[in-house]
Amino acid sequence: MTERGAKDSVMTLRDLPQAIEPARDLWPQIEARIGRNGVRAVAAGGARRGAVAPLRWLAAAAMVGCVAVGVWIGRSMLPGVAPAPLAQSARPESGALQTAWVSDPRYQREREQLMRSLGAQLAALPPASRAKVMASLATIQQAKQELEGALGRDPGNALLQELLVNTYQDEMRVLTDVHEASDAGKGI
Repeated sequence: MTERGAKDSVMTLRDLPQAIEPARDLWPQIEARIGRNGVRAVAAGGARRGAVAPLRWLAAAAMVGCVAVGVWIGRSMLPGVAPAPLAQSARPESGALQTAWVSDPRYQREREQLMRSLGAQLAALPPASRAKVMASLATIQQAKQELEGALGRDPGNALLQELLVNTYQDEMRVLTDVHEASDAGKGI
């Protein structure tokens, strides 16, 4: 059978040869092209770095924008500062300010809605889960009272403010978990 006849009679992959040697050695040409293109790439590298610089500035601007949006959104739970009311006989002290927590109306609405349905949802939970939830909510409530009292004495304390916000978030997490668990008919 001729070589052309062997090519025509391939029926399966096993009929193909295991290895085919190239007619000539290709590595010298590949090496020469890499050498030429390598010199071009090094020369063009400066031009590429110039194109990357605006992207770095764009990335930095996007990061600053994201931080600004995060701060703007986060301000809904930061303390609002209002001047302290002064009695007529009281001397105004320099820098005397009263801090009051300004909370997001959406947060207040969602919390009130979850608190209204809490009794029915707790009744749907198994007794062990119900006890865990009640203990968690009592601990969170006590922590909120203590933090609010401490903030009343030291309203500018950023750590206390952050802890209070985290406590509010923990309370919402527990209320949401109870809501989801009772809707699904499973325990926590």
